Amino acid sequence: MAGLSITPIAAFSDNYFWLLERDGHAAVVDPGDAAPVERCLAARGLALEAILVTHHHLDHIGGLAELTAHRDIPVYGPAAESAQIPQLTRRLRERERVEALGVAFEVWEVPGHTLGHIAYVTDGFVLCGDTLFSAGCGRLFEGTAAQLHRSLSRLAALPPDTRVYCTHEYTLANLAFAAAVEPDRAQVNDEIARVRALRAAGVPSLPSTIGHELRINPFLRAGDPALAAAVGRQTGAALTGEADVFAALRRWKDGFRAPR
Repeated sequence: MAGLSITPIAAFSDNYFWLLERDGHAAVVDPGDAAPVERCLAARGLALEAILVTHHHLDHIGGLAELTAHRDIPVYGPAAESAQIPQLTRRLRERERVEALGVAFEVWEVPGHTLGHIAYVTDGFVLCGDTLFSAGCGRLFEGTAAQLHRSLSRLAALPPDTRVYCTHEYTLANLAFAAAVEPDRAQVNDEIARVRALRAAGVPSLPSTIGHELRINPFLRAGDPALAAAVGRQTGAALTGEADVFAALRRWKDGFRAPR
């Protein structure tokens, strides 16, 4: 989109608060801490115009009170989690549309990680919070595996060149699991080398794209017979469909520890 830049504000040990910037104005996604956002705004001479929230976890909303204390700006977020996010000024539901910095977003409800989790979808990119990660997906804190599988399947159907802005630098850890699931998958092994080089240079591994994730992310490939066979061997379960494969894969990941 002409004139729009999207850059990460690194925070905590592995969070990214995505900063959308255009013509001296900014919006920020999931600001769990106000301090790094304020420093970035001041350094770049930006006026904060809006905040977009995907879900209620503290590392995504912890900066809201401070950022809005002296600003009259919209705070968009999930209607289903409004009780946990008192700073919301616009409570969003499925298929509603909002605009920030001239970008029109459609709201998708993508439950699983939390029950009310939403994503902001627009032409060319998606702000997906903790639902989809590069080479992985969110942990099930509130929703069910079936819910998260449906949410991820929906995101996976976006155009392949759609950029994926998720909110944690989990890529190497996720790739270690992907390699354990399918040790001979060349795309995963190549990606491990690429991301290691990026991280060694202090460069984020994100954003990804939907097309890239379809190649490296096992959680988007529950319908692949080879992956289903690998999951079945690991779990010893009789897996009868994609939803079963996905649920077993998620349980496997929950207990996985990468070899040191």
